[in-house]
Amino acid sequence: MTLEPVIPELEEEENPELKDFSLRFWWTLPLTVIVTVLAMAGHSLQLFHGTTQNWVELALATPVTLWGGWVFFTRGIDSIRHRSPNMWTLIGLGTAAAYLYSVAATLVPQWFPAAFAQDGRIGVYFEAAAVIISLTLLGQMLELKARSQTSAAIKSLLRLAPKTARRIKPDGQEEDIPLTHVHQGDHLRVRPGEKVPVDGTVLEGESAVDESMLTGEPLPVTKRVGDALIGATLNTHGSLVMEAQKVGAETMLSQIVQMVARAQRSKAPMQRMADAVAGYFVVGVILIAILTFFGWGLLGPESGWVFGLINAVAVLIIACPCALGLATPMSVMVATGKAASSGVLFRDASAIENLCKIDTLIVDKTGTLTEGRPVFHSAEGTGGYDSNEVLRLAASLDQGSEHPLAHAIVDHARGQGIALVKPDTFESGSGIGVRGQVDDHQLQLGNTALMDEAGVDITPLRNRAEQLRLEGISIIYLAVDGRLAGLLAVSDPIKPTSQQAVSKLQSEDVKVIMATGDGLTTARAVAKQLGMV
Repeated sequence: MTLEPVIPELEEEENPELKDFSLRFWWTLPLTVIVTVLAMAGHSLQLFHGTTQNWVELALATPVTLWGGWVFFTRGIDSIRHRSPNMWTLIGLGTAAAYLYSVAATLVPQWFPAAFAQDGRIGVYFEAAAVIISLTLLGQMLELKARSQTSAAIKSLLRLAPKTARRIKPDGQEEDIPLTHVHQGDHLRVRPGEKVPVDGTVLEGESAVDESMLTGEPLPVTKRVGDALIGATLNTHGSLVMEAQKVGAETMLSQIVQMVARAQRSKAPMQRMADAVAGYFVVGVILIAILTFFGWGLLGPESGWVFGLINAVAVLIIACPCALGLATPMSVMVATGKAASSGVLFRDASAIENLCKIDTLIVDKTGTLTEGRPVFHSAEGTGGYDSNEVLRLAASLDQGSEHPLAHAIVDHARGQGIALVKPDTFESGSGIGVRGQVDDHQLQLGNTALMDEAGVDITPLRNRAEQLRLEGISIIYLAVDGRLAGLLAVSDPIKPTSQQAVSKLQSEDVKVIMATGDGLTTARAVAKQLGMV
């Protein structure tokens, strides 16, 4: 087989081997179909008389066998020359035996006993040789296409990495350089909307980084000074200065690409066993064919050597399209390619074989079972504040936040035509909420932990918040000048396909477990809607 690069190149053109096999298959397929129909139905249709049908089949099968199957013959010869018998050995022997026997039956029918003649002609195996060649070509095409699909998945991973990085010089000036020129210890600036060039650590700034390409988690992760950054992840809004720590092949993205490439070249346990068995199988088939030939020749009736030759050829033909050697690698590669086209990458080919043993599936909630895009649900006020005022104050303060929940609140308020004001001060609360000043009022906006920290009593809305959580909705409290003013509810809708997917898995006796960082009440609500509890 042709050599393949360890890691596919982005500019790599169409696989020349796939192109060659496709050309041979499609040009010879009509001839194979015709010769097969003639062999199966030519006698009943009475299209030809005497040996004419043999000559027609010879003319049709010759291009298929000699041109279409030439690559298989060369592989078979190579396997013999290198003393490494495999399926190509058997395919070459089987098709060559069928074709050469049929040619002899057509050109010199007098060599064969009269008992072999039927309707004035000797039976031939042209269709067997042609069909074996066409099926093998088809199998190779499927395998190569599956490999190309996996290679496409690797290329899509390679395209995730940016082409350049913005390096900060010791004198403070900045320059754009190719990614290959980034060195460990370089200081790089990552502007809003740009991808993180390499793995490193935040030195300055604060932002939310979309790491979904790696984790599958659609919600951006807040990054502050000292936090780790992963190359190829997307910086959303804030500006960051980072120190490069892992570059080139050491980055996490490069390691993932290498792992996927290794998986593409790996073999499942069954496939390795098939390769080992194939060598013994080929030798065994050849020995049986030889014993058949000499058994008929030495112990058979008159013309026993002719009967022996024909039966030996039959042994080779019958054993030729062996599922052990063709179906096993083909099925593995088709499974790998089909999964890759759906965004599923196997760590190793053995995982495909072990997939049938799985009885439990653990899935993430956000972005897998749910949409992963927070949607504003409702706002409620208390202590003299109505829902519109709660929404206005919260959205005004959240204009300085990059959290996805804040974006949902701000976008809804603007969509309702509510006039927002710029906050006088703004401070992030390290994952529990935000604080700031709006219209000369001190605001706290966040979860229960922030309210407890600020000494705000949430009793007036505690029951309502619990009711909303039972529906799988996230709650954000708003306090104004140290007193509870209301709450805002933001939901993450369940995907329309999640219910069907969970039900299908459960019908296959697969236990589905949901993993999430959300609160227990919210998690139970989502699980209940999906029939997981």
